[in-house]
Amino acid sequence: MALYSEKVMDHFRNPRNVGVIEDASGVGEVGNAVCGDIMKIYLKIDNDIITDVKFETFGCGSAIASSSMATELIKGRPVSEAMALTNKAVAQALDGLPPHKLHCSVLAEEGIKAALKDYFDKNNIPYDKSQFPDCDSCGHCH
Repeated sequence: MALYSEKVMDHFRNPRNVGVIEDASGVGEVGNAVCGDIMKIYLKIDNDIITDVKFETFGCGSAIASSSMATELIKGRPVSEAMALTNKAVAQALDGLPPHKLHCSVLAEEGIKAALKDYFDKNNIPYDKSQFPDCDSCGHCH
């Protein structure tokens, strides 16, 4: 059995939505000190819809594939759906990740949430703080 699914390999070899949005509505950067992966996610939001999303990821193939798939799952969707995206949904959309690579899908979820928090903060939009990871305790956020 192959270590990685065809979807993981496709998103690694041909990542979608790579790049920077210069006038992003929200930007989130997260990293994992243990493996060294770093993700930066940029969101463009108009009328509560994520109209564009780009990412830059320094990391392994699973990190790149997770970032790519996560951007595909939220592009064109309402902010509320992006807030509800879980790492499990990202991993399932990739047809699974090896257990020792599941943290890559967690980083994708946290990167999106960090970008949404940045958007909310920039626009003085109230939000439930419990919906966001506590960066001091998890160690992933920058």
